[in-house]
Amino acid sequence: MQPPYNNLAGLLYANLAAGRSGKTAVCCGDLRLTYGEMAALTSRAGNALKRAGVERGDRVALLLPDGPEFMAVFLGAAAIGAVAAPFNTNLAAAEYEYLFHHGQAKILVTGAALYPLVETVWPKCPCLKKVIVTGHRFFPQTTNWHVWMDGVSSELAVADTDANEPAFWLYSSGSAGCPKGVVHLHRSMVYSCRYYAQGVLGMDEKDVCFSAAKLYHAYGLGNSLSFPFFSGASSILWPGPPLPEVLFETINRFKPTIFFATPALYVGMLAIDGAEKKYDLSSLRLCVSAGEALPAAVFTQWKERFGGEILDGIGSTEMLHIFISNRPGHARAGSSGLLVPGYQARIIDEQGNPVPPEGGIGDLWVSGESSALEYWNNPEKTRDTMRGEWIVTGDKYSQDAEGFYWYQGRSDDMLKVNGLWVSPIELENVLNEHPDVKESAVVGLRDQNGLIQAKAFVVLRQGVAVSPDMARKLQAFVKQRMPQRYPKLFEFVAVLPRTSTGKIKRFELREAGVIG
Repeated sequence: MQPPYNNLAGLLYANLAAGRSGKTAVCCGDLRLTYGEMAALTSRAGNALKRAGVERGDRVALLLPDGPEFMAVFLGAAAIGAVAAPFNTNLAAAEYEYLFHHGQAKILVTGAALYPLVETVWPKCPCLKKVIVTGHRFFPQTTNWHVWMDGVSSELAVADTDANEPAFWLYSSGSAGCPKGVVHLHRSMVYSCRYYAQGVLGMDEKDVCFSAAKLYHAYGLGNSLSFPFFSGASSILWPGPPLPEVLFETINRFKPTIFFATPALYVGMLAIDGAEKKYDLSSLRLCVSAGEALPAAVFTQWKERFGGEILDGIGSTEMLHIFISNRPGHARAGSSGLLVPGYQARIIDEQGNPVPPEGGIGDLWVSGESSALEYWNNPEKTRDTMRGEWIVTGDKYSQDAEGFYWYQGRSDDMLKVNGLWVSPIELENVLNEHPDVKESAVVGLRDQNGLIQAKAFVVLRQGVAVSPDMARKLQAFVKQRMPQRYPKLFEFVAVLPRTSTGKIKRFELREAGVIG
C-alpha cells in the first residue's frame, strides 16, 4: 500500500517547508505573488470549493486565462481530492456545451471575458450547478470570485489522496473528432518534474520560466506550474495571446532563464526583422520546443540569430509532458533527441514487431509513470491507445545508431507514393531550408487515377513573390536531396491552418487541396 500523496503538498507546500515562503512564485504583469501568498490563495480556493459542495472525485471545470486564479483552483481542487478539468479558452459555445456534458462538472470557474459563451449553453447543462467569475464584474446567477473567496480560511486540511488516484483531466485537441478527457493521477506531475524538468533541463530554484503555451494545455501546465513549483523556481504568466512581439517583450522585461514555445511561434519570432538587435535574450539559458516537430532550418536560424540552441522534444497529453528530448549543449537539428530517463520507448513495424535501431520507420510506443489512466468514458479509444503499460503515440519514428529519435509524421499522415514510404516531415524539412520558404506542409492527395501524390503547401518569406517558376525551383531543390520522393504538386498560401495549440491542421489542407 502506497503512502498518501497529494499534488498540492508535493508541488506548492513543499516550498514553504524549504524556506521559500518569501520567494517570488508567480509574476503576471505587475502582480507578483510569493510562495507564501500563492499557498494561502490556493488553500482558500480549496476551502471555497469545499464550502460550495465539491466532494472527493468531483470535477471542477476551469475556463480561465493564465493567472494565479487558475493555479489556485487547479491545485486547490487536488488538495481536497477533487479533479480539476481545464478547458481550452479558444473554443466555440457548442464545444463548451459538449465539455460540460462530458465532464459532468458541478462547478465552473471562468473569466469575465469568457462568461458570455458559457451563458449561452449553461441552461442546457443541468449538471453545472455553480459558476464563479473572476475579476470585478458581476453577472446574474453567477458568483463573483472575490465574494466567493471572502472570509475563507487560508488553513487547509489536505486530503489523504493516493498517488494512483485521479487528480486532473486534460482534454486532447480533438483534431480527429471530439476532444477526449485524458485522466491523470497524482503521481503524474512529480514524475515528469523529476525526470524531465530536473533530469534534462536541470531546473532549480534559480530559474525563471516563461511559457508561450497556456496552462490549459499539457505542455504549458508543466512549463508554468508543475516544473517551477517542484523546483522552487519562478513562473512568468502572460494571459493574452502569444504574439511574437509580446513574447520578445516579455523576455526582455522579466528576464526568464528558460523559454518554452512551439515551432510555429519560433517561426513567427524569426519573421521579425532585427529582433536580435531590438530585444535582449541574454537571460535565457535554455529554449525548449514541443507540440510538433521543430524543423531543422528553424533550429539553425534561431542559433545563428540569437546564439542559443532550441531543445526540441516530443511529448503528449497522454504522457503529460516530454519523454524524448534533446540535451543542452548536444542538440541535433531536426531530431527529437534521446529518451528521457525514467521512460521506455519502442518502434513497432506494421506486423507488430520491434524495429531495430537503424531498422527503418515504425510506430512509436512509450511507457513511464506519468502516463494517463484512461480516456474518460471512452473505453474503445482507451483500448486502442493504452496497451498495458504502453501508450501508442500515433507517431511514426526512426532511430539512428546513436539513439537519436527522428520524427517522420503522424501514423495516418505517412504517404506511400510509387511504392515508397514518404515522410511529410522529411519533405518539409528540406523545403524549409530553401531561402525563399518561411514554412511548409506536405499532405497526400489522390489524383484522378486514385494514386497518392505528395502536395506541398508553401508559405514564402516576406517580400518573395509567387512566380510561374517558383514551384519548379522548389521541386528541383528537393529533388537534389530526395530524387525519388519529392512533391509533384505545389500550392502557395499566406498562412498554414493551425490548431489553438499550434499544430498544422493537415486534414484541412487535404480537404482544400483536392486534385481535379
